[in-house]
Amino acid sequence: MEFYDVVENRKSIKKFKSTPVNAEKLARMINAAMMSPSWKNKTSYKFILVDEKQELNQISKAIMNNDNSAAQSIIDAPMTAVVVADPNASGEVENKEYYLVDSAIAMEHFVLSATNEGYGTCWIAAIDEDIIKKALSIPQNYKVVAITPIGEIAESKEHYDKKDVKEFVFSNTWDNEYTKNTK
Repeated sequence: MEFYDVVENRKSIKKFKSTPVNAEKLARMINAAMMSPSWKNKTSYKFILVDEKQELNQISKAIMNNDNSAAQSIIDAPMTAVVVADPNASGEVENKEYYLVDSAIAMEHFVLSATNEGYGTCWIAAIDEDIIKKALSIPQNYKVVAITPIGEIAESKEHYDKKDVKEFVFSNTWDNEYTKNTK
């Protein structure tokens, strides 16, 4: 898939087939995440790949949202990736904690790679961190940043409408609308 096709095809998927994730495809997804940049190349994050049903059921209990779809996606998907980071292994500049940025970049590389490999994902960050830490024996100095189920897609879903460039992109100053090459 071409890069921009990957970006356009990535959607938040919550219905999965039970087919295990292919090991070669997973290796490429992991490699993509490991190629992501990090603040001063400190790489404060780690990935935990969970495919045991007992742990997936425990993780699903940590989801905090208004319906059960995200929790159910963790139960149904053959695997879930959990991104954790040690805040002390990264930097902070003007109250910006770079472990969050570094983890998000790595997760995005992973998610886009999964899309390229034909898998669905759903970035989930509304979680009860303590439940996940206990279920996966994560050391206390680590923070759970985000999780995503991974698997073959079992739903047809349209992408959300593209954001209006005029509302979100400016040229040189805050009040100067960007109008070049917008589609």
